[in-house]
Amino acid sequence: MTVPFREATIDLDAIADNVRHFRRLTGVEVIAVVKANAYGHGAAAAAVAALSGGATRLGVAEIPEALELRRQGVHAPVMAWLHAPGERFEQAAAQDIEVGISSFDQLAAAAAAASVARPVAVHLKFETGLSRNGLAPEDWGRVLAEAARLERIGRLRVVGLFSHLSNTSAEDDRAALAKFDEAVATAATFGIRPEIRHIAATAAAIDLPEMRLDAVRIGIGLYGLSPFEDRTSSDLGLRPAMTLRGAVAAVRRVPAGTGVSYGYDHRTERDTTLALVPLGYADGIPRNASGRLPVSIGGRRYANVGRIAMDQFVVDVGDAPVSIGDEVVLFGDPTLGVPSAADWATAAGTIDYEIVTRIGPRVPRRTS
Repeated sequence: MTVPFREATIDLDAIADNVRHFRRLTGVEVIAVVKANAYGHGAAAAAVAALSGGATRLGVAEIPEALELRRQGVHAPVMAWLHAPGERFEQAAAQDIEVGISSFDQLAAAAAAASVARPVAVHLKFETGLSRNGLAPEDWGRVLAEAARLERIGRLRVVGLFSHLSNTSAEDDRAALAKFDEAVATAATFGIRPEIRHIAATAAAIDLPEMRLDAVRIGIGLYGLSPFEDRTSSDLGLRPAMTLRGAVAAVRRVPAGTGVSYGYDHRTERDTTLALVPLGYADGIPRNASGRLPVSIGGRRYANVGRIAMDQFVVDVGDAPVSIGDEVVLFGDPTLGVPSAADWATAAGTIDYEIVTRIGPRVPRRTS
């Protein structure tokens, strides 16, 4: 079997199974978050898999992401909640995309995009302590009054009320929920009673049952990765969906004292074999993990040596019989004995979210 030069394999069954897991765990609707090309997994394919697992809605950050899902034939409900200044919503309205609203101006733009026969579906977002987007408490009365008016005259349909949590601590998140509950109660005084309320992402959906409300927004958990430093994917009953692979591009036997890669940050301590892996920071491999990045070759685990370059990095395999064309598993499901995205995150001083999301377009995605 020919090993791909570089490839990310996406297990769509894992994505569907992860949705089923969250449906069973939470007992509420799952909004599958497929922003940023589904955290690097491929948005349209991940969306279809999530829907097959029981997700009822999709979430993206920006309207262009939602429009691309429509172009790819995904017609399920999808909401987009982060908008450029002065953004207009006509295209979103024409494609039945639900719009997150964080300001009075955005509410007015949504109403302007409505037609007589087609009100724009909106989710009103409230600022509850994260200090990002969302309706500020001092604006709640004005925005809710106008949203209620626009709903009465058929320009808008308030589908949801939502916010985001900081995941700082259970106490901080409960304070945010209390603020959100205040916003929901205020909305009710204006006659706004949405279909769904949602505030929890993966971490709160797992750890804080009171945050589940009517729906949970599952992002990192959808792809089988853990949002926690002290619990693995398998601890949470999740299956990682992405496996990043490459093929050994060159093998070189070198003597002790040989410099490796730019700057000779590493020199070999003994006679050894060096294997070249044809992925680099242009493909999303974290350069700041140089000298620590774990990979698996022939069922054995190694760390890279020397600096990670734009297109390649080097692995010291000692005296192991490694050949050109051998498969290299950079990360995948650790229950199969390979490094995990969390291992890479530790090596790079970051989080597993970033590791999978940063895998670049030069790496083909193959679904399985």
